[in-house]
Amino acid sequence: MHLRTLRAVLLSTTVFTVAAFSQAVDTPFQVRYASNLSVGDSVVNISNSGAGGASLQSGTTASITGALCANVYAFTPDEQLVSCCSCPVTPNGLVSLSAKNDLASNTLTPAVPTALVIKLLATVPVAGSCTNSAAAVTTATLAPGMLAWGTTIHATPVAGTYGVTETAFSPATLSAGELSRIGNLCNFILANGSGFGVCRSCRLGGLGAAAKQ
Repeated sequence: MHLRTLRAVLLSTTVFTVAAFSQAVDTPFQVRYASNLSVGDSVVNISNSGAGGASLQSGTTASITGALCANVYAFTPDEQLVSCCSCPVTPNGLVSLSAKNDLASNTLTPAVPTALVIKLLATVPVAGSCTNSAAAVTTATLAPGMLAWGTTIHATPVAGTYGVTETAFSPATLSAGELSRIGNLCNFILANGSGFGVCRSCRLGGLGAAAKQ
């Protein structure tokens, strides 16, 4: 093989390999934050790549082939779980949550948080349902295919003004301790029976957010 041709083949192979390994990791556990909630809202948009399966049927319930349960856990900066909930996300579907109206409007504690750490954990539906699945998460039920994006508000260099940024949730390593902790804390909220700490379930469609100026 000609030396120049060999170099071209090696270069194209290297570029392809780098591109392949630079793709986002498909992980069931993803994390992001939302700040400056006293200034404006932040949102979470969740979809399903279909990695867990798909069929010709369509719908919006957890009984659809390939559906996953997006289990949502909202923590305050001092590590207090203030709300949790679950919602079905079907292959190619899109659902969303508002940080202020869904995650921080019915918190377990009376204080209204101005910042949240939002954790998402994807699991397979149990008997075609996502009801209370955030409190019953196990390694055996983890599901692939969840994709999530979120917005947050940042102060700009101009005093008194704010801007909105949107990025994908960060894939994270799920330890056995963290899995046990979020499941048990959410189970405590649900078992409490007061209704506080249960966030509103996802709505269909995507949301955008804007900061107050």
